[in-house]
Amino acid sequence: MSRNQKAIPNVTRRTVIGGAAATAIVTVAPDPAQAETTGGGLQHSIDQLAARFEADLIALRRDLHANPEGPGDEDRTAALVAERLTAAGLTVTTGVGGNGVVGVLKGRYRGRTVGYRADMDAVPAQDQIGGGTAPEHLCGHDLHTAIGVGIAQVLARLRHRLSGTVVFVFQPAEEDLTGAQAMLDDEDFDITDLDEIHALHCGAIDVGVIAVNPATGLPGQDRGTVTVTGPGAPDRAAALADGINGLATVALPTGSADLEAITQALLLEDGPLAEFTTVRAGVDEDATDDRAEIRLSYRCWPEERYTEVRDAIERLAEAAVNFPEDPFPALIVPESLAYTQERHLRRAMGPGSTAVLHAAIPFSGEDFALFLDRIPGTYAYLGVRSPGADIATSYPHLHTFEPDESAIGLGVRAMAGWLAERARC
Repeated sequence: MSRNQKAIPNVTRRTVIGGAAATAIVTVAPDPAQAETTGGGLQHSIDQLAARFEADLIALRRDLHANPEGPGDEDRTAALVAERLTAAGLTVTTGVGGNGVVGVLKGRYRGRTVGYRADMDAVPAQDQIGGGTAPEHLCGHDLHTAIGVGIAQVLARLRHRLSGTVVFVFQPAEEDLTGAQAMLDDEDFDITDLDEIHALHCGAIDVGVIAVNPATGLPGQDRGTVTVTGPGAPDRAAALADGINGLATVALPTGSADLEAITQALLLEDGPLAEFTTVRAGVDEDATDDRAEIRLSYRCWPEERYTEVRDAIERLAEAAVNFPEDPFPALIVPESLAYTQERHLRRAMGPGSTAVLHAAIPFSGEDFALFLDRIPGTYAYLGVRSPGADIATSYPHLHTFEPDESAIGLGVRAMAGWLAERARC
């Protein structure tokens, strides 16, 4: 759907959310039973409903997986999401920032307004590791979409017991880091109307475990180009690219053993990934005998290190490098909120259901960072590694990515309860 072909009548963001505090939330006096109905008793009801919806959500995920749509092309996916949210009774706005869908669910009692973001696009061919020539769901966004729909369906059935408002943000074009900004720029969406926003991503950890990120998250990304001219430009550019790649402190993984080591390092306080730089630099294929261009990108942690990395690249190049004004920002989860989430999930999901990551994953970025730059929130990892499976089956962007579908129901249970808890604070 284009912005001018909306399947559902549009309601402006200000009307849908901005008016919530004044008119949209039913002004019912606090009920003495509210604390019980929005606490442990509510989680039990969430668990029951999640189990009831699980088979249908797995079928939805398989449908999305069989019909992948790359960044900016999520027409069919967005239409399915809008249809499901509307059927659940949410107020739905489509075409936000392209193919974005926003659904609003209001609870019975006064409370806060919290958001939940799910990304919808598939991985384009150029970003796949060992993949094919067309977009594929190798990053778990098909699971993310199904989980987001499931959370909305579950909480909609329980709206008479909910406090506050939950806003579901189904985002397009995450893979090329343009969708979040497009939604933020859209007049139908004003993130400042939210008190918090939360998200979940598939992770290479055991199914049944959710990992939180206190004071960490994901690195941003910086890009640049270097133009080499004169005789022998391609050879000199190749040598320079090798030197730039040598600035990396963490090598790109080459197999399952590397992925296992990285995953274990994330769980260690003061581990080897407390600081890192990963670099990719290469010479464009259209180089001529007297002109070659190097394209480079790098990620670093902590975010402030990008200035020293830029300086090092410019020293190697012995010339000005064409960098953007600022790199794409890192995603950082507030420490106290992440630990609050970990405690809540451990109570709700049981012992052994949580883990804490103490470092950022070196090779991945995420434009949810733009949301967290504006309001607080969390970004947790949902374990999708089947028991005994090779880690390469649960590591996003690999062609071997085969997430355990039982994680869908677990994600719905965990995040539905978390959102209900945060909306009533």
